[in-house]
Amino acid sequence: MPQETTALAHSTVVRVSTDGRSQRGDRVRSAARAAADSVPVVRTGPTGITAITPLVMITSNGRTAFYGDPSPATVRDLVDELEAGTVLTADADAVAEHDPETASLPVPERGPLAVGRRDVLGPCGWVAPFEPADWSFVSPDQTADAAAAAGLLGRGRGDAAADEPVAETWETASTTDGDPVVVCNANDASDLPTGDDTLLSGAPMAVLDGIAAVVEHVDAGDAVIYVSESQTDLQADLREAIDAVGDSLPVVPQLVAGPDEFRAGEPTAALEALEGADRIEPRLQPPSPAKRGLYGRPTVIHTPRTFAQVQRAVAEPNSVDADAADPGTRIVAVTGDVADSATVELGSNASLAAAREAIEMDGSFKMACVGGVLGGVTRSLDMTPTAQSLRAAGLGTDGVVELFDTDRCAVETVGKRARFASMENSGRCVPGREGTKQLAELLRDIYGGSFESDKIRELSRVMRQSSNCQTGAHAPRPVTTAIDEFEPEFRAHTNGRCPAGTCTEKL
Repeated sequence: MPQETTALAHSTVVRVSTDGRSQRGDRVRSAARAAADSVPVVRTGPTGITAITPLVMITSNGRTAFYGDPSPATVRDLVDELEAGTVLTADADAVAEHDPETASLPVPERGPLAVGRRDVLGPCGWVAPFEPADWSFVSPDQTADAAAAAGLLGRGRGDAAADEPVAETWETASTTDGDPVVVCNANDASDLPTGDDTLLSGAPMAVLDGIAAVVEHVDAGDAVIYVSESQTDLQADLREAIDAVGDSLPVVPQLVAGPDEFRAGEPTAALEALEGADRIEPRLQPPSPAKRGLYGRPTVIHTPRTFAQVQRAVAEPNSVDADAADPGTRIVAVTGDVADSATVELGSNASLAAAREAIEMDGSFKMACVGGVLGGVTRSLDMTPTAQSLRAAGLGTDGVVELFDTDRCAVETVGKRARFASMENSGRCVPGREGTKQLAELLRDIYGGSFESDKIRELSRVMRQSSNCQTGAHAPRPVTTAIDEFEPEFRAHTNGRCPAGTCTEKL
């Protein structure tokens, strides 16, 4: 049974959830603390729903009232009423009844927090993120045996076992000569939100616990958390979490900041950065990092999302369906032409379209890019969020869904992504270095009246099959999927007409 947490030991409490260290969140939290006398005020991490942050939750005896982005004056009034024994609900955005000792965010019946499930994301926004006493650790008493038995797949672009069974990587690392090392790859410089940032800010202890479970499972001697050097606030939060956990875990991870470059997030490029290489580029494989990784040692590389899934599988083995093709849940960050971004968690039987219910679009939906900056373009999100379903649809599995409205031009959108790939590839292999440039040029030619669809598809096939890096292999995906969905729009551009009315000059 989970231990009773410090924050939840109080039947009456005010929780303030916010993303990062926003000034609005600081003002609201300060107002709550200034008004509080007998009622504790707990700073929590983000819930994942940006539109309602800072979110103030007024809790008493199993009832929580949610107030999204309240004014400091409103917060002071709410705290005064709570100290008088009243939970004001008349003006609340939502109200939820729940177990008074729950360690997961209560889910209202309506609103963006009600979208999907809150399994791995459950503590985010509810439990004090940097207080070890507010967490029930599975390590060092347990290893990741349950996660291995469940058949969990790696999650995210930065995972060396992305969409593959993590147990196979662990077996290789633990049986290869040398002292294994575990790397948590949280470096993602694509400027798109991911579930990793929400987890590291809202539930760092869960990620650290998952890392420790894998460390025990493969008998590793070291662990590293690798982040982007520009994420200074996140680094400060992680140092606080690592310092707080102290010696209670078998290995205390070392925090290392790497280059703020898209290429540096690729798993083997991350190893190059961690080793201090001047030129950051993916390594040739085989051998895989599990055989020869960081400084030649067997290395397990997962994202925070994967480690959080491992932690849940170990803590609650019955919560993961081992018979599913993609066990566990998928965390999806929704962004694009939206009022505010959101991070939601969907079960393997849910529809990816459910993620749209967590946000408000700026205009009418036209298309989505699924799978990150080099994901696939689609008109429909009517599919499950599993790795198998997304791959079958030609989409990416990185956990990012960008929604675009009718003002977006499909040609311009994918043209910018092709240009991004031509600039951000490592330059190590010819398909990645030259193929991305040729792809961008073929798309620019469309504005000059030449749309060579067959040539684009053949180039894309060669890049997918022969590129050494993910950038070269995935760069064609936005283009070919957009042609599948919007070929008439591409042909219209050869005649000097943009159906969306947004292209005014050549890319």
